[in-house]
Amino acid sequence: MVSQTEIAQRVVESILAQKLAPGERLGEQELADLFGVSRTLVREALMQLQARGFVEVRTRKGWYVVEPSIDEARDAFAARRAVESGLLRQAEGQFEGRPLQTAVRRLRQHIHDEQQAIDGADPATRAFLLADFHVCLAECLGHKLLSDMLRDLTARTTLVASLYQSTHDARQSCADHEQIVSAIEQGKLERAAALMMDHIGNVEDALGQSAAESADARDRLRATLAPLRRVR
Repeated sequence: MVSQTEIAQRVVESILAQKLAPGERLGEQELADLFGVSRTLVREALMQLQARGFVEVRTRKGWYVVEPSIDEARDAFAARRAVESGLLRQAEGQFEGRPLQTAVRRLRQHIHDEQQAIDGADPATRAFLLADFHVCLAECLGHKLLSDMLRDLTARTTLVASLYQSTHDARQSCADHEQIVSAIEQGKLERAAALMMDHIGNVEDALGQSAAESADARDRLRATLAPLRRVR
């Protein structure tokens, strides 16, 4: 039988693949039927996701995927920069020889899969792989706990990108990943860390442009629907 942890993981993976959108309803009975489990188990999985910041319960309406604010987005990107650049810098002098070759081989295979998904017609797989690169990197560096943390942080920024319609290009993300791996392969982990900072910053900047456009649109709508001043 599927466990509550597996249900929660499937939801997070769907967020990473941009198959679940911010504000989307998650019906307990529908999920119970889908996974062939009780509503109690589904509720426990949703409560786990609520504690991780992915879903919220609305009074008399049910469970919904969260819609992060722009401030929450900035926090998530800042956390990712700290964690991912730190991972690479701390690996200096500890990540060489066979472990380095094994990690680079795995990361290059991941980038190859990204490129295939970009060239193909499966946007869900493309979105998932581009996000999963960061989790894969943490795993390659031997940090299981931090890879789990990065999965959540990356899923949070994916939700934000979906909500604010990020303009960051998938091919550019893949090219950034390639540069980071090349720096790792050359043993230039400080450069890899700097490239990672730039990469995350570029993704955030693309989000910022879209968020500003969304804010402008909301302002225009608010002005359009403002009550008319009556002339006496």
